[in-house]
Amino acid sequence: MDVQKSIQCLSPINGSVYLERPLLSFEDAKKQAMQAHAAQSDWANRSLKERISLVESAVEIMGKHSESGEMATELAHQMGRPVRYGGEFGGFKERADAMCKIADAALSPIIVEQSAAFTRKIERTPRGVVFVIAPWNYPYMTAINTIAPALIAGNCVVLKHASQTLLVGERIAQAFHSAGVPEDVLQNIVVSHDTTEKLIQQRLFNFINFTGSVNGGKAMEVAAAGTFTPVSTELGGKDPGYVRADANLDAAVDTLIDGAMFNSGQCCCGIERIYVHHTLYQQFVDKAVAIVDNYKLGNPLDQETTLGPMATPRTANEVRTQIDEALAAGAKRITKLHSEDDGAAYLSPALLTNVDHSMRLMKDENFGPVVGIMSVESDEQAIELMNDSVFGLTVSIWSADESAVQTIGEQLDTGTVFMNRCDYLDPELCWTGCKDTGNGAGLSIIAFHNLTKPKSFHLKKA
Repeated sequence: MDVQKSIQCLSPINGSVYLERPLLSFEDAKKQAMQAHAAQSDWANRSLKERISLVESAVEIMGKHSESGEMATELAHQMGRPVRYGGEFGGFKERADAMCKIADAALSPIIVEQSAAFTRKIERTPRGVVFVIAPWNYPYMTAINTIAPALIAGNCVVLKHASQTLLVGERIAQAFHSAGVPEDVLQNIVVSHDTTEKLIQQRLFNFINFTGSVNGGKAMEVAAAGTFTPVSTELGGKDPGYVRADANLDAAVDTLIDGAMFNSGQCCCGIERIYVHHTLYQQFVDKAVAIVDNYKLGNPLDQETTLGPMATPRTANEVRTQIDEALAAGAKRITKLHSEDDGAAYLSPALLTNVDHSMRLMKDENFGPVVGIMSVESDEQAIELMNDSVFGLTVSIWSADESAVQTIGEQLDTGTVFMNRCDYLDPELCWTGCKDTGNGAGLSIIAFHNLTKPKSFHLKKA
């Protein structure tokens, strides 16, 4: 039995309680899951065109929430992103629109034979009820990655959002319900970890999508063991950037440092380690320092702030620990400490040199505004270092030579290879990873395939 009765969101701005929500009991949560099952067949029987239209309408409603400024302000209070960057509607809409655009082709039957003697085909059928467990760092965009294709494909969705961004789950549900999606078809629930595991163990869902920590992903797989429920996981990364000798240096510095520091480094595909060809190394470092030392750390509600607090003091202190360990092992901090650094959620951004792979800073995910920079002699050395990680989400290679990038990319253990960009999600390409990043495969036509079951028809005609 759950002892905890409610969940609080403590704002990183000042540590105060921003909002609090009661937890559903297991029995009440089970009842809601069963209501989703009961509603699923009627939802799936609606035309694909209608389901797409309702998703599009929900996106339009969410756009009004963004235009009012509420989305950005609420995100600042919940997870600390500065209001100057707006909310997440741009990416939210881009991903939902892409799923709407490709749905018909992705869900169309595969016709093997259509003759006077046989009809042989493979159809896609909904899995049923999809459980989406969403993270706080990009709370709208990560949630829509699965919600949009799941609903379009004819599934019902039960959404459990992170405690740090409880309000986001409510806003998403409100938008979809206002658009005309039935309340039982998309539900937002607030439940404990214990209840979450029990719901999964009792086979109340037909597909589970989890985005979060490695330990959280392991807990999902353990809970689902023996239920034969598919579990899709996206568990973070230690994404590298590599600057080759022929790179556009200014573009590489600007983009990679932004990719490391935006959202206070709290991005699964953020840049956490940078390898620079020795001929460009010192220039890269000098330019990077100028950028980072110009950041304004402060209250995310202030329009002048370019770097807000981390979501919690706990996560900020893990970053501090990794930095301190690296410095003790010989690393050099080359950026200034900011006076706003309070030893809690407000953390100075940091660039470190004289780093190596004996340091946790270059091996463990830090999920904060710090990046280590190393000089390398060759592509071969860079490949070896980029692969020296338990994670594999994205890599960012900077070069003028597409053929060379293709060759390097083929040797990397990663889900996505970027050339001359980073920290982006292309919704028409599969968002996936390997190793401890998990086994997820979202967006693109592959998301529709994962969120549906194949059904074969072998029809011999009289």
